[in-house]
Amino acid sequence: MKQIALLVLLLLCSSASALFAQTRAHVTALASDRFEGRQAGTTGERRAADYISEQLRRVGVRPLPGRSDLFLPFEFTAGSKDGGSTFTVRSGAPVTGRGSSVDAVYRGTRNVQVLSFSDDAEVTGDAVFAGYGLVVPETQGVSYDSYAALDVKDKVVVVLRYFPEDAEPQLRAVLARYSDLRYKAMAARQRGARALIVVTGPRSPNAGQTVATTFDTALAGSGIPALSIGGMAVERLFAGAPKTLAASQQELDSGNPHVAGFALPGTVSLSTKVVREKQTARNVVGYLPATVPTTTATTGVDKPWVIVGAHYDHLGRGTQGTSLASKEEAGRIHYGADDNASGTAAVLALAEALAKQPRRRNIIVALWSAEEIGLVGSAAFTAAPPVPVAQLAAAVNFDMVGRMQDNKLVAQATGTSPVWGRILERANVAAGFDLTVQPDPYQPTDIATFNQASVPSLSFTTGSHADYHKPSDTADKIAYADLDRIVSFAAAIVRAASDLDEAPQFTKVDQPTGRGGSIAGVRVTTGTIPDYATDVKGLLLGGVIGGGPAEKAGLMKGDIIVEIAGQTIANVYDYTYALELLKVDAPVKVVYMRGTERRETQLVPGARR
Repeated sequence: MKQIALLVLLLLCSSASALFAQTRAHVTALASDRFEGRQAGTTGERRAADYISEQLRRVGVRPLPGRSDLFLPFEFTAGSKDGGSTFTVRSGAPVTGRGSSVDAVYRGTRNVQVLSFSDDAEVTGDAVFAGYGLVVPETQGVSYDSYAALDVKDKVVVVLRYFPEDAEPQLRAVLARYSDLRYKAMAARQRGARALIVVTGPRSPNAGQTVATTFDTALAGSGIPALSIGGMAVERLFAGAPKTLAASQQELDSGNPHVAGFALPGTVSLSTKVVREKQTARNVVGYLPATVPTTTATTGVDKPWVIVGAHYDHLGRGTQGTSLASKEEAGRIHYGADDNASGTAAVLALAEALAKQPRRRNIIVALWSAEEIGLVGSAAFTAAPPVPVAQLAAAVNFDMVGRMQDNKLVAQATGTSPVWGRILERANVAAGFDLTVQPDPYQPTDIATFNQASVPSLSFTTGSHADYHKPSDTADKIAYADLDRIVSFAAAIVRAASDLDEAPQFTKVDQPTGRGGSIAGVRVTTGTIPDYATDVKGLLLGGVIGGGPAEKAGLMKGDIIVEIAGQTIANVYDYTYALELLKVDAPVKVVYMRGTERRETQLVPGARR
């Protein structure tokens, strides 16, 4: 039966063989060494954008009205570096053979490095050693709080990097989960600390080294100045302390939660300076004009634009946080043939197919950049839309559509409009896919951006695989015949949506949450959708899940959460960690800003399986 369906499709689509050659050529080009993994803001990404623009121009895609080319540039935060931070130990006990009458001042990245999430500040105060600086919520069934016997209010907190080295495996796994430096910074800040200093102990990997100021996709700081110091500064800091750092770490590494911290001699001063590096990336966006006039009373259509898109960026050499490369693969080009050269090739081939067909609506063809760091490119489009978002009839997205297995294709976000079920069913008669329909639009792909903008949305994927976010995601592994079938299938869907007299009706999808906190494996959900790309103090809501706890609590897109369950929130990371304090069905107070007004509400967390 499947073979018959495929034969019918090939007979109906006379351009199938041409599309096959085109999609293969596009994927092979985009996933080549020349484009260097297409990381947003890099030379490889710019070359990829030029290639895409050339291909779109070739098939007749025009610049959007009022523009001279297909590029829509936007600025984003690409990384952080130390802007000249310093660390000073004042009037401490003497280091053997060195004396103590002169302040010890440290600078340079071997001695001092600001952490990427630090606030800029100058701080002087007493220092307190708080072990590993770990706090595990009671919900984890583990009692571990590095601050249990310490008063760190208005102090500079010193903590070890990582987590206890010798703890038994089950405890070690729990502690590792809360060892992220952002979490440690939040824990110190919540207890009134004025600053955080991170040291790499003598029993840890990278002993005595500072922590590199690494890439961070969130723009906001953590609400506390934070830096790491190297071995020489650590030795000076602990001179005259009740215990040596080595002895203290050995005690702590057992995992014993009752090993207490202690005050350090003297005072310290620190100056933290973070330089957040801005870069520019480019969305590549144009359109195919409607071939039937859309402005007359007899032929006009409601909402005259349909958008077809995919992200074209990938991970470069995988150096900035989301690579799943093995140790042996580290630093190699991540080709991203499936993620998302396949989706890009699908859009390019689809544009060529649609260019040869009558069109009742204008078709926007969009290839997004910076998806891999938080849907930044598509969010930039909707934040400053070159075409009014309210005039978009529908958005169709492709993300990882090149590795089909067992004829399975997933259609996501089908719940955003009642028209999708009928359109998909009719198109699949010829295509013959084993089609999985997922109503949920809250997906980690660019379709989520358009759902939040109340645009009826549809996204296609063939799912993940063992090469995801690895250098091994290469062009030779793409199932090109199936990719070509997806293009033909999508062409029928886009054509159907474009030809409707009335634009598809948008439906807000309620994402159901399970109930009952006793079920093993459930995760607490608040039904919030964070905005990752905005520099604010707090958690800016990019939206709320329909029918979820946040919506029921009265929270809305644009609100900024500044406190939940008694935990102050400086950014999305604080919010993520604070979720560990919540329990299913246990109401918590949420403090938030709506414009300039500070408000409070009660939110009842749900459970997500």
